[in-house]
Amino acid sequence: MQHRGIGYVASFEQFHPTDMLRWSQQAEQAGFEAVAASDHFHPWTPEQGHSAFVWSWMGALGASTSLRFGTAVTPPGWRYHPAILAQAAATIEAMYPGRFFLGLGAGEALNEHIVGEYWPEAGVRSARLWEAIEIMNKLLTGKVTKHSGKYFNLESAKIYTRPETPPPLYVATAGPLNAGKTGQYTDGMMLVGAADEKLRGLIEKFEEGARKAGKDPADMPKILLIKISLAATEEAAGEQALREWPNGGMPFPKGDIRNPEDFREMAKLVRPENFKNRVTMTPDLDKHVELIQHYVDLGFDEVYVHNVGRNQEEFIERYGKEVIPHIKWKA
Repeated sequence: MQHRGIGYVASFEQFHPTDMLRWSQQAEQAGFEAVAASDHFHPWTPEQGHSAFVWSWMGALGASTSLRFGTAVTPPGWRYHPAILAQAAATIEAMYPGRFFLGLGAGEALNEHIVGEYWPEAGVRSARLWEAIEIMNKLLTGKVTKHSGKYFNLESAKIYTRPETPPPLYVATAGPLNAGKTGQYTDGMMLVGAADEKLRGLIEKFEEGARKAGKDPADMPKILLIKISLAATEEAAGEQALREWPNGGMPFPKGDIRNPEDFREMAKLVRPENFKNRVTMTPDLDKHVELIQHYVDLGFDEVYVHNVGRNQEEFIERYGKEVIPHIKWKA
């Protein structure tokens, strides 16, 4: 089933899970359609201050709302063996049928180095991701599964508690090769805001991969995550982004940096202009409508919005009244 709508991003690096549960309930009342929750072991900087276990929280979210929800994103194969992730995803979907999605990614050293394994180059991280997805897809069929691969082994494993339909697996990708594989081997694609030319290219590769596997890409979700800093003025929005989300202004790959303290030191070099095209900073909500509508017209089915500020209740209320009702979705 294809879904369309605006989603709320629950930022586990920044907030206590009890607060995010309340805000998610408010988001549902305001007209948000779904929640995407980050899956971190560490925050980006110590000042962000949180990093709760998202899987415990999602059980509470499912019980206290009617929203669709999932992770954005979970890396398989480091903190979580793919068999455990498949079991966790099957359980959530069995409890809340049709409401859960598992967003997957290659991971970052910030969270994954904690288990003490060698942290490899990006190509190896990608290869591990796809082998993990192969294992998970096998397990979610309910069959006894064995696997002897380059990175993972599985001996006679079977998931007994399963939903009638496996939960969809989505992959967050930023390159054309993985975009094609995402279309071929998974159920949907997650992207972050970028230049139109790059987004169009990734969608094109995703659709090529889907058709290669005999799937109709029109039936496969294309999801975009965007970041905003909502404040009374552009200057205040910039100061807020610098204070609360400096990692969003770091224009370089962050996958190899291990500790929040290192991000704290790099944050000292970030300036408001570094957030250009990365975090939308305007108090004019008409411009927010224009931005989201542009992405919808570009072909995205769902847009998840992360307000990096602490003013979550204000953001939810104002988006519910001044943004969400004005987005026009394709039939």
